[in-house]
Amino acid sequence: MSKLCEGRIAIVTGAGRGIGREHALMLAEHGAKVIVNDLGGEASGEGEDLTPAQSVVEEIKAAGGEAEVNGADISDFDEAKTLVQQAIDTFGGLDIVVNNAGILRDRMVFSMTEEDFDIVVKVHLKGTFNLTHHSSVYWRERSKAGEENDARIINTSSPSGIYGNIGQFNYGAAKAGIAAMTIISAMELTKYGVTVNCLTPNAVTRLTEGLMGGDALTDDVREALSPRWIACVVTWLASGESAGVTGRVFDVQGKEVGIAESWIKGPVAEQNGDPTELKPLIADLMSKAQLNADMRGDPIEEPGRPSKTI
Repeated sequence: MSKLCEGRIAIVTGAGRGIGREHALMLAEHGAKVIVNDLGGEASGEGEDLTPAQSVVEEIKAAGGEAEVNGADISDFDEAKTLVQQAIDTFGGLDIVVNNAGILRDRMVFSMTEEDFDIVVKVHLKGTFNLTHHSSVYWRERSKAGEENDARIINTSSPSGIYGNIGQFNYGAAKAGIAAMTIISAMELTKYGVTVNCLTPNAVTRLTEGLMGGDALTDDVREALSPRWIACVVTWLASGESAGVTGRVFDVQGKEVGIAESWIKGPVAEQNGDPTELKPLIADLMSKAQLNADMRGDPIEEPGRPSKTI
């Protein structure tokens, strides 16, 4: 088997379990040297435990790969900087950043506490910013010194963020922000030899198993939605083969790989400045506009979703 990432140096956050673990294992399988970052907290964000990250490192080394553990809290600006520096100091550089770490605090907006909102946004949105900032500073300095980069940032959004999902007001907002960060940073970093893409993955993991049916999930469903399908796309995006791909949001659900298209202006009409005459104009626009999407990204009309009529 050819190795897509031979000699490349990667950081994977949230790599102790679930999707992140599969990212780290497959990147290492394809020749990357990996910093396995995981704070090791509970799904809701409490606690710390390096054991999961350490077990992934040991598994990579047992297979003949190179990896080191890191327990930094990526939502902390300074700790994120030490994570980037560890990759540089340990392996001599940095080529790939996979922003994957995340937690859940699912509640309806009227039941959500300030802490529920703040911590989810901090881990997902600020954590992605922190690693993106510190790694891009490194690559920009290399570029200014005349060195070439062939670098990758791969972010993790969610169907909840780009399509919407009841009960995930905080999580969805953070994940929508990550998709926006991806598009904007792709524009900003292309001249420094850095591509930026993100995924909206759907897989059975510790965070999602309960939402998908828990113990009732069959082996066939678990295989169809294994995190390894997600890791396959990440590994390709991390490789030299993906050099021309940037600013894209990949919807990956099992074997199915799609591209989620960004906000695009739909039907347009001209108003006359009188709000009392807007109703028929808006009704006509809504009759022509694409419906919002379900969690698979398919347009659907159902209770609780914006209608095509008023």
